[in-house]
Amino acid sequence: MEEYSYFDEDPKKGWGFILAFAALMLFTLMGFGIDLDEYLQHEYLHIPRWYFFVIFAVDALMAISLVLMFFYRKIGIFAFPTLLVLHFFMHNYYLSTFLYTDVTNLFLFTGFGMLAIIPKWKFFR
Repeated sequence: MEEYSYFDEDPKKGWGFILAFAALMLFTLMGFGIDLDEYLQHEYLHIPRWYFFVIFAVDALMAISLVLMFFYRKIGIFAFPTLLVLHFFMHNYYLSTFLYTDVTNLFLFTGFGMLAIIPKWKFFR
């Protein structure tokens, strides 16, 4: 009996993969914009300067992990949600802000994983 696969056998990136990736990158850049806005107001908000070195590093690593996902690297798949949750908790703990961009990005990542990553999992290295 022949086994039937519901998943794509083609390593080419379709429109769904590209649009999901673009949405993730958009919300990641929006989170970076929020961090930049807080940096510009750090004296008024009394935020320590060291916090911004850490949060901008997390932002950069999130963008790098998205690029790694785009090029079919498994490390990006594991690094992105970890860094996203770290970003969310840092804002929640240090600034007492609940970032809807991070929550939306996490939901987008879950949908991206179901629709774009899982079918192409065998092409990831």
